[in-house]
Amino acid sequence: MVRNIIVAALVALAITIYALIQCIRTPAHDVRSISKPAWILSIILLPLIGAGLWFWLGRPRYGDPGVPGRNPGRPAPRPSNPDDDADFLRDLERQRRMRARDEELRRKETEAKDHEERDKDAPQDPPAEK
Repeated sequence: MVRNIIVAALVALAITIYALIQCIRTPAHDVRSISKPAWILSIILLPLIGAGLWFWLGRPRYGDPGVPGRNPGRPAPRPSNPDDDADFLRDLERQRRMRARDEELRRKETEAKDHEERDKDAPQDPPAEK
């Protein structure tokens, strides 16, 4: 009997600590129903009831139907890999196009210089007489 009470007390303590840590780590603008400090006080003063109310009424909903996979008001998560970042890929493409344009410009300048040198070195034909 005493063992069951100890186990129940430990489970209640674990749930309360988990709810308190989750409440503290949640950004203030994501907390629902009442303010964040009020939720912290309710979890501390009413351990199981406060924790249960936090999970039911205060915790942010991340599965809102309006915005799948995100909580409204929270900025979009940053991609963890460069391949997932559209801005990064767009910048790479822009840099690749600029490099190709510069190389094409250099190639045309080189061709123009070679053409000018060939024209200088080539003997000039005297004008034909009538």
